[in-house]
Amino acid sequence: METRLLGAAVLLCLVDVLHAFAIEEKGDVFKRMACPAFLMFDNAAYLADMTFELPCNCKPEEVSSVTWYFQKHMGSHKATVLTDFAGNMIVDSGHIRAGSDMLKRFSIRMFSLIVFRAQVTDSGHYLCGTKEGDFFYGYDVDVQPTKSITVAFEDEGQHVQDDRTGQLISLFTTFWDWTRCDRCGVRGEQRRIGLCYVQTAQLHPRYRAAVPNVTSCGSKAVPAHFQSLSHLRSPEVAIRSCMTPCRTDEVPEEGVQTISNIISKLGKKPWLPRVPTQFHKQPIGTDLIIACPGARPEHAVAWDKDSVRLYRSRYLVHVNKTMRVFIDHGNHLHIRRVRGRDRGTYFCWREGEMVAGFRLSVFHQARRRRSLQDPETIYAMRIIGVSYIVISILFVVIHVCQCCWRALRGPA
Repeated sequence: METRLLGAAVLLCLVDVLHAFAIEEKGDVFKRMACPAFLMFDNAAYLADMTFELPCNCKPEEVSSVTWYFQKHMGSHKATVLTDFAGNMIVDSGHIRAGSDMLKRFSIRMFSLIVFRAQVTDSGHYLCGTKEGDFFYGYDVDVQPTKSITVAFEDEGQHVQDDRTGQLISLFTTFWDWTRCDRCGVRGEQRRIGLCYVQTAQLHPRYRAAVPNVTSCGSKAVPAHFQSLSHLRSPEVAIRSCMTPCRTDEVPEEGVQTISNIISKLGKKPWLPRVPTQFHKQPIGTDLIIACPGARPEHAVAWDKDSVRLYRSRYLVHVNKTMRVFIDHGNHLHIRRVRGRDRGTYFCWREGEMVAGFRLSVFHQARRRRSLQDPETIYAMRIIGVSYIVISILFVVIHVCQCCWRALRGPA
């Protein structure tokens, strides 16, 4: 017992030493990197619905907490403060909804700003500083839209966009690495996201990029007379088929294996995947969006309905204009106007492993009795009342006109 307590004490001491070392290492970063004399902006590009992190790469040693500011245009007097003035803001990313206000989608951790499910409207300048208004570091963030994204299915012989080259400006796509195969043991798919970039010697000098004279198409460094040209190119995604084996779990001993097989045959359905399953009821005629737990837009995510594979080559959004069931570029499964045949179990794959199931059942909404306080009842009564008044006015006007006509014809 004493040996165990001694071992636990030593382990706790090691944890404290490592924690102190991590904090000291974080402090050394700020000691080694001096802040620029003039505020510069580092370019960073992302796809809509992605989560990004912006580290405050420099600050004075005496500053213990930072304040982040968001400014749409450089030189604008309007800025949004992204802080609670205590240096941190804790947000549960699992409850973030797309399209919500940015003040509900950010967090500050260890002086870094994290923006969840970024939207196109989040593009602009992000500045790290103090609540007194002293700025240390800045970013030029470009969030590119997914509505006009170009999709290339390599299995069907489709190719990515060609580069656009002019005398003063060139437009091209910079691709990320291929994702992992989104399924294992069966045919899967891989994705490769590409963002729009521009190359020109006329970029604003206050903006920095990893490659000289190159920045993202939506960057504020692009001159105003070139910004209309940058809209001619959209981000793109390439998709191809893949095949990868599943990981083999450790095989238990022979006796344990036999017992588990007997239990599986007696108490479970071995043809169903053994993943956590959530049960959900949805009214017929309504829209439903299913998200894969723990998945982000940059992850490799796949969907199955029972034993049917929902491949992106058929179910990716905008592949067919009349699609009712589709997968968006944020890896969400959409079902519009739910019908009876949509009931079943939907399985989610993440990074090549099946992680969750959703048992969907549908039902007809029961008709409820209306009351006089319902908005629909008030609206109907208002329409009926206005119609009655208009008809009454027309009735009176017609009769008055008839009386006048008879009175004028009488003497004649």
